[in-house]
Amino acid sequence: MRAAAMRAAIAAAAASGLAACAGLFLPGEGTSGAGATVSGRALYADYCAACHGPDGRGDGPAAAGLSARPADLTRLAARNGGQFPLVRVMAKVYGYSAGRGGGGGAMPEFGPLLDGDTVLVETAPGVMTPTPVRLVALAEYVGTLQQR
Repeated sequence: MRAAAMRAAIAAAAASGLAACAGLFLPGEGTSGAGATVSGRALYADYCAACHGPDGRGDGPAAAGLSARPADLTRLAARNGGQFPLVRVMAKVYGYSAGRGGGGGAMPEFGPLLDGDTVLVETAPGVMTPTPVRLVALAEYVGTLQQR
C-alpha cells in the first residue's frame, strides 16, 4: 500500500515538473506551449458564468430562462466528503462535449476545451492521463470556487 502511494506521489511530482518545463502553469492560470494564455477564470466566464453565476452558485443571469436550476458549483467538495472531485468535474464537462452529458441541451458546447496542448493528470491512483490543458484549467478554477 505504501509503495503504491509513493509511486502515485512520484508520478504526480513528475507530471508537475513536466508541466512546468512545458510552460504550463496550473491551477487555472498559465500558458500553453503555443504561448497563448490559458486562464481557468476566463474559460469559466466564457462557458459557465452565464448560468452558474460569477461565483458558481447557479444564479447567473441566464439561469432564470432554464427549466432546471444550474448546479451550485460551490458545494462540489462538500458533497464529496470535503475533497474537490477534479476528475469527475472534467469527466462531466467532457461528457457534454462528446454528447453524452444528458443535460437536455442547456449546457454549452465544450469542444474547444479539448483542442490543443495536453498535460498529464492523475485520473486514478498511479494512472497519468494526457488531458487537454484548457479542460484542466477550467476544472481547477471551479475548485477555487468551493465554499470554505
